Amino acid sequence: MKALLENKKLKIQHEPGKGAWTYHLVIPGTKDIRGRWGFMKVSGTIDGYEFKDMNLAPLKNKDKRISINGTIRKAINKSGGDEVTVTMIKTSDDRFTNGQEIKDCLKDADVYQKFKGLDESEQTAIIEDIISQKTEDAQEKKIISSINKLASH
Repeated sequence: MKALLENKKLKIQHEPGKGAWTYHLVIPGTKDIRGRWGFMKVSGTIDGYEFKDMNLAPLKNKDKRISINGTIRKAINKSGGDEVTVTMIKTSDDRFTNGQEIKDCLKDADVYQKFKGLDESEQTAIIEDIISQKTEDAQEKKIISSINKLASH
């Protein structure tokens, strides 16, 4: 779980005609979080109202957002334009699930060319070892270890 906000003041956005997204909060600092619809979940509080496992909506090159439905607005007695205090954690797991995600990470770390220089069985072993880890933290440790090994060659 990753803390996204702690007692942060945000304004409820109101965009008529957007269906479930007519009322929403834009979550600052989330532009670079990767994930697709339904796989990024957040929990926390809005003005003391507790919410669990709400979808964090992916938007290309923009901060993510969450919908503020009528139940929440009624419970906190707030509407569009009102300021609320938000605490939020990301509850979904950011585990890598395929080789392309890992290759992208190696590209970001500037070791992809060295990775490509390995024979195919070594490349496959590295990817499978990372994907097989049961937690995001374990995957992160394996990726860092692999990056360090590739960087030192």
